[in-house]
Amino acid sequence: MKKLIDQISTFVLILAIASCGQKSANETNGESGQQPQSMIEDEPVDDGLGIGNYKDFVEAEYNADLAQKGKVVFDAKCLACHKITDQKVVGPGLLGITKRRKAAWILNMITNPVEMTQKDPTAKDLLAEHLTQMTFQDVNDADAKAIYEYLRMVDGAGN
Repeated sequence: MKKLIDQISTFVLILAIASCGQKSANETNGESGQQPQSMIEDEPVDDGLGIGNYKDFVEAEYNADLAQKGKVVFDAKCLACHKITDQKVVGPGLLGITKRRKAAWILNMITNPVEMTQKDPTAKDLLAEHLTQMTFQDVNDADAKAIYEYLRMVDGAGN
């Protein structure tokens, strides 16, 4: 999987380099070639909520039992790439994540990582910084919420 991601990253980099300095037909004819802002499709909105099903997520009171379930899921599905410290492994360390990001953003990143890195400005920046696409780990909504609760526990919730 990593080899495929590396190949795709290389291909995208080659395309970006190849297109540098080239003008579109409209720019050559004296037009900017840019569409009006309202006509650009999929324009990212940096509302801090991310892209996915959790726009209306309301954070509940901390649940220690759910956090323990989340630790089990995290250890099985996330630990290969993330630590709960500030140390980078493949992806960023997650210490303090629930204080830096909104719950909806975290849940959307867990359940919708590819679209997030395509459309969400913060996720795009993380991809550019870490150079590795977060993969979907087949995490359902219940497990995503449990992982989030575990991250809250790590960040001091319930103390």
